[in-house]
Amino acid sequence: MVRYAIVGAGQRGAGYAELIGELPGAQVVAVAEPRAHQRERLARRHGVTHVFSSWEELAAAPRLADAAVVSTQDAEHIGPAVALARKGYHLLVEKPLAPTPEECAALVGAVTEAGVLFAVCHVMRYRPYTRLVKQLVDDGRIGEVVSVQHLEPVGHWHYAHSYVRGNWRRTDEASFMLLAKSGHDIDWLRHIVGRPIERVSSFGSLRHFTAENAPAGSADRCLDCGVEPVCPYSAPRLYLGMVRGGRTGWPVSVLADEVTEASVTRALREGPYGRCVYRCDNDVVDHQVVAMEFAGGTTATFTMTAFTPHTDRRTQIFGTRGFLDGDGIRVRLHDFVTETTEVLTVPNEGVDTDAGHAGGDAGLVAAFTTAVATGDATHILSGPAESLESHLAVFAAERARLTGTVERVHG
Repeated sequence: MVRYAIVGAGQRGAGYAELIGELPGAQVVAVAEPRAHQRERLARRHGVTHVFSSWEELAAAPRLADAAVVSTQDAEHIGPAVALARKGYHLLVEKPLAPTPEECAALVGAVTEAGVLFAVCHVMRYRPYTRLVKQLVDDGRIGEVVSVQHLEPVGHWHYAHSYVRGNWRRTDEASFMLLAKSGHDIDWLRHIVGRPIERVSSFGSLRHFTAENAPAGSADRCLDCGVEPVCPYSAPRLYLGMVRGGRTGWPVSVLADEVTEASVTRALREGPYGRCVYRCDNDVVDHQVVAMEFAGGTTATFTMTAFTPHTDRRTQIFGTRGFLDGDGIRVRLHDFVTETTEVLTVPNEGVDTDAGHAGGDAGLVAAFTTAVATGDATHILSGPAESLESHLAVFAAERARLTGTVERVHG
């Protein structure tokens, strides 16, 4: 039985705890969380008896579990990760590792020195869709990969929820957009191409969600706004619409501990999620492009944008013998020799494509649990060095955006 401690019992920590609880060979035995409601809810749900109000208390106690999930806020990963690694806990750490390259390197160095198993929650690597795309590329079905075009359509309401009104809206309180959200995608491209990223350039800005773009007659809060009925980013339409439709999970669960129409309305009146998207204190970009050159000369372009429906990523891979076009559900493979197109449907294996990163969360937890149970690190699809490498590519891309330069990625 693989025993887990959960450090940070918010949306992600609670989600990982659920997945651990569904595995026959794993259980949650400890939780560390400063917020009483989240801490006690997770403890009740999983029958946890070792309950701590901080990660420091957990780290000071005798080792209680085989592994720990570190799912605190972005800037608060390094403290618990380093302390628990030194205590002998195998570590599953939410991405990004830390908000600076130096802290990322320090964290990776600490877990390497401790000799514990380690994985970053780059869950996109573990999706059934990713396995299919990766296998097709590795099998040479499109020949040598020459270039890739990859789109992350964040979605207009998702962006407004998390990156205008929410916890990831400010670089100084969380991290910059490319690291907070699109670190998944840069790492995914590294995984699919199978080569290190060597050079990057980038462009992007906060174009729309600013005070200058506030409509005439709008108000500080949606509940007081005469423009709200025709605003694409109406908080009442989004959150109360979900509650009235019977949805109580993410994202509406972020607004209130107990989701009801009354509690969500109160949150819209008093909390951050009822604010006008043009009058928040956000500063992260709402669109960005990154150009990458991999070892060997393969190139890729990546686009992150808020201005889409909330849909899956789109990827086109251009090879010397064929072309691959994937949308998260289907892969269209065109062969240049036969001039035929094969359509392959992703084996979702019962996965809800709207939850858990379309099977990525469950795949990660299962793989990491197997690695801990067997002591075999090969079940983890990215080790410490490669995870650090993809983080450093993201930092280089942000430097390129800010300076207008082409940046080298230094390992």
